[in-house]
Amino acid sequence: MKSNRYCVIMAGGIGTRFWPMSRQSCPKQFLDILGTGRSFIRHTFERFTNIVPTENFIVVTNKRYKELVKQHIPELDDSQILCEPIGRNTAPCIAYAAYTLQKQNPNAEMIVTPADHLILNEIEFTRIIESSLEFVAYRNALMTIGIQPTRPETGYGYIQKSNLEEICKVKCFTEKPNREMAEAFLECGEFLWNSGIFIWKVQDIIQAFEKHLPDHASLFSNITPALGTDDEDKAIERAFAECRSISIDYGIMEMAENVYVHCGDFGWSDVGTWGSVYQHSRKDKYANGLSNEKIKVYDTRNSLISIPSEKLAVVSGLKDYIVVDTPDVLMICPMSDEQNIKGFIEDVKYDSGDTHI
Repeated sequence: MKSNRYCVIMAGGIGTRFWPMSRQSCPKQFLDILGTGRSFIRHTFERFTNIVPTENFIVVTNKRYKELVKQHIPELDDSQILCEPIGRNTAPCIAYAAYTLQKQNPNAEMIVTPADHLILNEIEFTRIIESSLEFVAYRNALMTIGIQPTRPETGYGYIQKSNLEEICKVKCFTEKPNREMAEAFLECGEFLWNSGIFIWKVQDIIQAFEKHLPDHASLFSNITPALGTDDEDKAIERAFAECRSISIDYGIMEMAENVYVHCGDFGWSDVGTWGSVYQHSRKDKYANGLSNEKIKVYDTRNSLISIPSEKLAVVSGLKDYIVVDTPDVLMICPMSDEQNIKGFIEDVKYDSGDTHI
């Protein structure tokens, strides 16, 4: 029954890797970085509307982003937006949603998804989600979606599957590997990219919290009477102040024995870096990804150039560069240096505080 299906959108991240476009005041999930006319979180919501009733969506976000969520998904009411007082990684985020749903509907089936991923083949994606829901409905199973790798990517986590079936038990999880290991994973054929999308029954994930993260289970079960009442905000502040920061992968998925993976190939990307934005950008004949037609390029190759639509830009002599211009910050750096963006942010913060962050 669709009435038991719920979609939990995790939307609390700051998106520092997309600075200077992504800021603390308006992070990546609320931006249209790919120029589609819709933000990432809006795409995510629309992607699941044919699977889950609108009233069964929950967005978990930082309290400072509540109004942004309402702007981008006006279909939701306030009770569908759960506000974290501070970021504590994905396990507390999912626990907050799970214990909320358990109180509302003990028979709930949860789809948990990041707010800021790209899915190109939404028909195939929907098939895989439906298939996963059918699988977990009659089993005590924690399902994750694994993506068929197309290159030795070092920026993703990997899942080793136990056989060649479309749905199978997980052998192990591996965090971001080095290049040599990623190449071995690709050649082996047993490894999938970890998408960070999960499907399970609420009773099964709560049972997993009780077994593998008992401190989190205790904190959230103790405040369950306050959830959905005027006392919720104060109770959540106490719980988040006490619970440790840990990911759902490290805290539960790597420990549990009832973890399954559904293999998928539907044009997925976490769009986690400016380099991945470049990969998905429409390019000119010199392989430049240009954000608007007012950008004039000369002797420039393989570069991503993002300029406000009202601004004329002339760029000459760049190869393999990232150029991002905003009203108050201009960043120009080689694509090979994009892993240093967090360092750029720290230096800017040291010089001028949070003004440009």
